[in-house]
Amino acid sequence: MTDGTLWSYKDIAAHIQVQPDTVRSYRKHGLLPPPDQVENGKPYWYPDTVRAWVASRPRNRAR
Repeated sequence: MTDGTLWSYKDIAAHIQVQPDTVRSYRKHGLLPPPDQVENGKPYWYPDTVRAWVASRPRNRAR
């Protein structure tokens, strides 16, 4: 969390190379960690949170 940027569904999707709707589905099914911040009802995550989640995923293919 060095630079303080926050990632949206779109940023997470680009990072794991899926569609944003897939990331929304992950959250809906409880597979995504809770958001670090919510602004105007929209969830955001720190990049380090997302990277840790990706590394811990059962099907992590070390992209």
